[in-house]
Amino acid sequence: MTGSLRPVSNPPNPWSTEAVEYLDGERPSAELHVYEDQSREILSHNDSPDVGFKWSVNPYRGCFHACAYCYARPSHEYLSFGAGTDFERRIVVKPQAADLLRAAFDAAKWRGELVAFSGVTDCYQPLEASYRLTRACLEVCVEYRNPASIVTKAPLVERDIDVLTELGRVARASVMVSVPIWDEAKARAIEPFVTTPIRRIRTIERLARAGVHVGVMVAPIIPGLNDEDVVHVLEAARSAGATRAGSVLLRLPGPVKEVFTERLRAALPLRAERVLNRIRETRGGALYDARFAVRGRGQGPYADAIAALFAQTTQRLGMNSENWGSDQATPFRRPRGQLALF
Repeated sequence: MTGSLRPVSNPPNPWSTEAVEYLDGERPSAELHVYEDQSREILSHNDSPDVGFKWSVNPYRGCFHACAYCYARPSHEYLSFGAGTDFERRIVVKPQAADLLRAAFDAAKWRGELVAFSGVTDCYQPLEASYRLTRACLEVCVEYRNPASIVTKAPLVERDIDVLTELGRVARASVMVSVPIWDEAKARAIEPFVTTPIRRIRTIERLARAGVHVGVMVAPIIPGLNDEDVVHVLEAARSAGATRAGSVLLRLPGPVKEVFTERLRAALPLRAERVLNRIRETRGGALYDARFAVRGRGQGPYADAIAALFAQTTQRLGMNSENWGSDQATPFRRPRGQLALF
């Protein structure tokens, strides 16, 4: 993978008993390392009141895309890794993901609820091209007629159009393509290993043409940086065939504040302080407010203006009016001859 080497840089890990400091100019390169996770379960249960799904599947932990704003970075610290370059280059894979998902669906308590892919990290990041764990899990969803939704930045999702269309036929399937930043230079600065915004719009077009329910996630909206891009992204996505749109205001929990601030100042030095000040305007003077219902939308006049712009634009474009079937009875059905396990 070209361009994968970066100087090692991780905020201090509060769960680690050791810390490493490097002298200036002596930091080693952060090479890609892949680890296997032997977890015995694949379904993660979510009880956060402001997250729109109850169950998620994450075949990978850590993400090669290296988005500076990723709210999932702190989860890597529980593995005794760092939230900085470790999160981006020490990737954990779950090789038994499909078998574990099949076992979960076989359990008597499972009732065919919606399963969200990429609830934490992108299920179509580069390693998926060879590991094919997401595809295998989607094939299990087809087998059991279990609804699934996906959020991704990666055109690799196009590879699985055949599985997605079949899942949409026997159950329900939807894809939300994440395009938070329209300007390519700004996107490259903050999302260094993600394909261009225009290429992601093309993915929306190809999914829509194939009959897959597809939408766009303008998330995160970073005050002072990409709030000016909201209209452009929504219009381009709608023209490509997106029928739904979602947004989340920038979240900077724990060490994400340090990673984001460091990247912002290094990559966009002339704009950095303006962006940080705008963020504080939407967070009561701080860089983050972790309260439920507030963390995803912020507060104050500037946050309200961003929300109003998003709402007015989606309404004008006729987005979010299509019913993707979330309120329909589940079509879940175990394969013939398959008994529910206790």
